[in-house]
Amino acid sequence: MSTQPPVRPPSDTELLSTLFDLGREVMSVLDLEELLAKIPQLIARLTRFSAFSVYLLDDPRQELRIAYAVGYPDGVTATQRLGVGQGVVGAAVQEGRPILVNDIRNEPRYLGPLRNMLSQLAVPMRRKGKVIGALNLLSETPGAFTSQDEALLRQFAAHVAVAIENARLFRSERQYVDTLETLAEIGREMSSILELDVLLTRIASLTKRLIDYRTFGILLLNEATQELDMKFAVRYGEDATSKRVKLGQGLVGWAALHKEPVLVADVSQDPRYLNLVTDARSELVVPMLIKDRCIGVFDLESPELDAFTKEHKELLTLLSSQAAVAIENARLYEEVRRNEDRIEQELRFAQRVQMALLPELPADLRHADVAGRFEPAHELGGDLHDFLTPEPHILVVAVGDVSGKGAPAALYGAFAAELVRSRTMRRRYTPDRFSVAGVLQTMNRILHERQLEAYFCTLCYAFFDFNRRVLTMSNSGLPYPIRCSEGECGQIELPGVPLGSFPGITYDEVTIPLKAGDVFVFCTDGIFETMNEENAELGARRVCDVVRARRQDTARGIVDAVFEAASGFRGHASQDDDMTAVAVKITG
Repeated sequence: MSTQPPVRPPSDTELLSTLFDLGREVMSVLDLEELLAKIPQLIARLTRFSAFSVYLLDDPRQELRIAYAVGYPDGVTATQRLGVGQGVVGAAVQEGRPILVNDIRNEPRYLGPLRNMLSQLAVPMRRKGKVIGALNLLSETPGAFTSQDEALLRQFAAHVAVAIENARLFRSERQYVDTLETLAEIGREMSSILELDVLLTRIASLTKRLIDYRTFGILLLNEATQELDMKFAVRYGEDATSKRVKLGQGLVGWAALHKEPVLVADVSQDPRYLNLVTDARSELVVPMLIKDRCIGVFDLESPELDAFTKEHKELLTLLSSQAAVAIENARLYEEVRRNEDRIEQELRFAQRVQMALLPELPADLRHADVAGRFEPAHELGGDLHDFLTPEPHILVVAVGDVSGKGAPAALYGAFAAELVRSRTMRRRYTPDRFSVAGVLQTMNRILHERQLEAYFCTLCYAFFDFNRRVLTMSNSGLPYPIRCSEGECGQIELPGVPLGSFPGITYDEVTIPLKAGDVFVFCTDGIFETMNEENAELGARRVCDVVRARRQDTARGIVDAVFEAASGFRGHASQDDDMTAVAVKITG
């Protein structure tokens, strides 16, 4: 019958070597949860135990809580709390030395939930002379721990204390980096929201990622009334959004007036506090500043005393500066949008007015068929055209283009059109002093005298005299008109200086005989300079080809054909300039 040799206890040298290895292992772990779970595994290489727990000290409250345990029933460790000096563990922490209990039945200080345990070894963990917690070993066997265990665990606890502090520092740094990344992410998200109500709701949600508040409000400063208006609230009650606080009143008003955060651990002890939330016990108010201007505040309140920390204040200060910029941008966006809506309404009305001012075709015109069409590049355009019949046998066609676009060009064009009408109608009273070139010269003088140098106008003035069967024209820079007669189609070269550019300008005029079937087409440069997606230009030659091909059509058909050619040539490219075309077809 063979017998097993007795197990040889480890020598002091072997124990010291093991202790050195354990210290090196425990110091290599930087994750706090991983470290706490590893501690009992390492201690098991030094001594045996039935249950184990790590108590950490909450320094402000002087309270010990179990951070990690093995051998305890589920749910017990979450509620286990010991004051410093309370129980064997609390006494070890208070006295700063290990306490070895060989028989718990004779130890009145024992307060553990495990009543079946008979031995206990509580070893405080010290770091730089300060106790940060304790290691607690329990056994179901009386006298399970020895003085050697006490000495070894005291040495090991010193390593654990350093490892826990390192893990805490690592966690703090990691949390700091995570917080900065969260703040950056929050800043990006807030800056992308331009609807104020949506933004305020999102700010409350994003703040929750940094501070686990119970009550949160955003108050914005009304510059006119010098009041802080509650614009958004979480758990403030149903009437929260109607609350108003005068600048300087209460903790909220004080923070806004002095542009400083306010952190109050107990609001009942602060005379500035206004009791707007009945169960509030502590409060944190942070102003939202843009440079040195306060636009509002964040207000956090809690039913617990001392619920907010300096770290909360610092985090909320960083967040409030981002929120202030986002809120100001949202306000500016709302103002811009209101202005845009107003301008859009005004432009739509101006567009209707401009379209209502387009000339009607002359009634009972016996010798010619005329048509005109205008399409602005934007809501309003600077092109103009008009048909005037100062006498039954006279037709005046004026086609013009004002430099620029939009409302200023439209107003300038309306003024130029009125000058055309007034100069033309004066012929009734002074026919002997009337000339086509003189109309342009007079318009140039008047426009230049009005000192509207930023704008000028190109205009072709065509005077059809059906009694004399002649057309007299003068031009101030409009693209040359097109004439189709007896199969020939080309431009009438007639240059001129734009109206309003320089004083004292004289203009040439040309006289052309009229024949039945002749077609005259006047276009602004928006037609000839139509660009396609390849940056090619429509040009006068293509327009002449269209007019030649459609010369047998009505004046309306010719004008529409010119526009269809321009649109087809442009394709998917944008219309960059106003377009006007007028056709006059001599019928008899």
